[in-house]
Amino acid sequence: MSGRTSKPTVGALPDTAVESPSVPVALTWLVWSLFAASIATLVARVRLGGAWEVSGVVAVDGLTVLMWVVVTFFSGIVHSYSRRYMAGSAHENGFFLAVFGFTVAVMGLVAADHVALFWLLWLTMGLLMAKLVGVVDGWNQARAAASVARKYFLTSSAFLGVALTALWWASGATTVSGIAAAADDLGGVLWIVAAVALVLAATIQSALVPFHNWLLSSMTAPTPASALMHAGFVNAGGILLIRFAPVVTVDATLMLGIVIVGATSALLGKLLKALQSDVKTELGCSTVGQMGFMIMQAGLGFFGAALTHLILHGFYKAYHFLSAGGRVERTSPTESETRGTSIAGAAVVLVTGLAGGALFAVLTGKGTSVDSGVLLVLFVVLTTLHAARSAVEHTSIPAAARYSAVPLVFIPAITVYALVYEAVSSVLSGLPVVAAPTELSAPHVFVAVVFLAVYVVIEAGVHERSQRLYVALLNASQPASSTVLTATEEYNEY
Repeated sequence: MSGRTSKPTVGALPDTAVESPSVPVALTWLVWSLFAASIATLVARVRLGGAWEVSGVVAVDGLTVLMWVVVTFFSGIVHSYSRRYMAGSAHENGFFLAVFGFTVAVMGLVAADHVALFWLLWLTMGLLMAKLVGVVDGWNQARAAASVARKYFLTSSAFLGVALTALWWASGATTVSGIAAAADDLGGVLWIVAAVALVLAATIQSALVPFHNWLLSSMTAPTPASALMHAGFVNAGGILLIRFAPVVTVDATLMLGIVIVGATSALLGKLLKALQSDVKTELGCSTVGQMGFMIMQAGLGFFGAALTHLILHGFYKAYHFLSAGGRVERTSPTESETRGTSIAGAAVVLVTGLAGGALFAVLTGKGTSVDSGVLLVLFVVLTTLHAARSAVEHTSIPAAARYSAVPLVFIPAITVYALVYEAVSSVLSGLPVVAAPTELSAPHVFVAVVFLAVYVVIEAGVHERSQRLYVALLNASQPASSTVLTATEEYNEY
């Protein structure tokens, strides 16, 4: 249409009944085989326990085997989905090799014990994800998006390199386990440098505000790559904090800082999501907010809860990205099912939220003493209230059935969440730090009150009355200009 010539990116669609490219087939079978092996390893780990390691190089613990199962499952789904999605693309083989390479890199990362190996795999993981963002090499916007992502990932790797070097210098240990063992003796300038660099590396990789631009600029990635990114890659920040929990829990002030960083991103992600008109960007802003909640849970000292959150969020985002096309087809621009909340509906939502929080506290023991566990329970209550309110307002069934169904759905859901949390914490029991609740101090209470107030304001829609705030938020959610399609001709890649 524009008169330009470009390299064709789409070939003839193959007849899957006759031919099937060997690389996608082989890698799909291989990744599902890795998933089966990971489940067997997890079962063996739970039953046998003990230390599985190559001293000074790799160490297989509960976090390792659990993440192997999660990562290979999501990767298997993406591989299988992509068999049809990428069929006929000139980049099909390259895409599958990058996805499988990313899977192997993450599996290696969660097992790596030597700090040099850990850093190298962190770098590799980022570079492969950047390649997936710009996999269509003849598309200018895709190349620009890959360049933006690569800069962020290299910056994250640089901060991680600084952190690991400082920790090696301070502790004399060249392994993650060795650093964890020496954590109680850490302090001073080197520890501050290492701790801050670790948090920055985690927040960049997890796309927390203000480092979320790379995520919102990555919409050029094929949908299955986006699913892998939002279900797996952004979780790397949480994995980093869990792996180095003995380092970040040395000081309560740093932990409070992590809570503030997470809370800010959780609230801003929620605000940014409300402004989006397209499905993938809306999901991207949702990820920014959800990663904020995950980091906040780590800052409260509940690393098992953070891991549970990232696993469940992974399932949620993988499903929504892979079904995004169907959602567009089912939604009409003029269609609206939103209803107001009556007094009876508000009462049902409130009772469900409070009952959900109480149930979580009873099943997990969190929030039963005056420590940061109270705030963890508060987040459960807020999440339940939000979900219950959405169900009450957006469902077309009669009011009586709606109100009675809400507690019948959400109370069992909270039960399942609590049990999953307990199971995850049990698998992580061999780690140096799984839960490190801190005393509920005045700054914690202040942050919680501010968070709750802003959350209520957002839920009430008060922020929508300010045009200046709307423009500021809209600008904050814009991707890099070089990654935006600005002309109809740019959609024509044939």
